Amino acid sequence: MGLVRRLKQSFVAGLILVAPLVVTAYVLVLLVGWSAQLLDPLVREMQLLRYTDNVELAAQALAAGMLLTVITLLGALAQRQVGNRTFRSVGRVVNFVPLVNTVYGSVRQVATAMVEQNTRYERVVLVEYPRKGVYVIGLVTGDGPTAAETVADEDVYSVYLPNSPNPTGGRLLLVPESQVHETDMSVRRGLRMILTTGVATEGRSDRATESPPERPPKVEA
Repeated sequence: MGLVRRLKQSFVAGLILVAPLVVTAYVLVLLVGWSAQLLDPLVREMQLLRYTDNVELAAQALAAGMLLTVITLLGALAQRQVGNRTFRSVGRVVNFVPLVNTVYGSVRQVATAMVEQNTRYERVVLVEYPRKGVYVIGLVTGDGPTAAETVADEDVYSVYLPNSPNPTGGRLLLVPESQVHETDMSVRRGLRMILTTGVATEGRSDRATESPPERPPKVEA
């Protein structure tokens, strides 16, 4: 074996070893930066720097610990009957506020889809966007309006294209049925892939244990 070939194989082996670490570190940096933006207002409002000798990282860690504690306590309260009724009432009030109900509903739907099996997203599909030959992950939210079906002269689906790594932002497309490419990916796996910018992908063994979603019948108006 020549020297050049050995060097090439060594480089490829090193690349396979380093690439996942680099991508993982990149995603972690994104998550840390996003978390810091959320924690900074809490640090300022509660003046936590006074308790950490002006060490910003320690103040952010303290804020994160407090935030996790509050979330855990709220979750424990929500599992009790009184807390469950209270949070349901709050949700109903929020749903009456224009625009706010849209944002609240989107965020809650994404969060629910990540931890529960039941979700209002019907299935994961692929759509060619923004051009032919390039595919993006889409979540079917339901049937398209009759006006769109009239224009397309075929069935149309409402497909939500979430942004990565923040799936609460995105855009809604009305896609003709012939341009919707079905997949055997669950909604939870699709959202996980979006949240991790493609790092958490599924292998063939994972797909083998996951039954493909059944396509719901089209309901005629």
